[in-house]
Amino acid sequence: MSRHIYRCPMRWSDMDAFGHVNNVVFLRYLEEARIDFMFRLAPGDGSPSFQGGSVVARHEIDYKRPLVHRHEPVTIESWVTKIGAASLTIAYEIKDPEEGGQVYVTASTVVVPFDLAAGRPRRITAEEKAFLKGYLDDGASAGGASEGASSVDGASTGGQERAAA
Repeated sequence: MSRHIYRCPMRWSDMDAFGHVNNVVFLRYLEEARIDFMFRLAPGDGSPSFQGGSVVARHEIDYKRPLVHRHEPVTIESWVTKIGAASLTIAYEIKDPEEGGQVYVTASTVVVPFDLAAGRPRRITAEEKAFLKGYLDDGASAGGASEGASSVDGASTGGQERAAA
């Protein structure tokens, strides 16, 4: 499977009174990575995919260890664990950039494509599904909020592995 890699700069204001990154700030980090990931398909290629809007239906986050401010960015790895007819689940790790780096947070987000003009959820298009399948987890990941079998429309991916791009 491929993972989307986003290097997220840290801001001094991200810290709270306890001297570490505040728990709410981690959700902002996830948002930055998710937007960067989802809009990779759209504007530059002239594709209308994911431009119509999306809403977050659910967040799940596990805080593994405190993160303190530093000058180098943290790495956020994102991948897809489930593709349904009208929703997808994105998993994340916020960690140090080096291979085998310290993991600070594991998380997942359920995203629902949304038709802003109609004011209602919409189905995932064939183009979007093809893009997302390139990041679909093979079900062999270990631990945290991203645990569980991956699927497309409820069907197991059958353990097929994709090489990272």
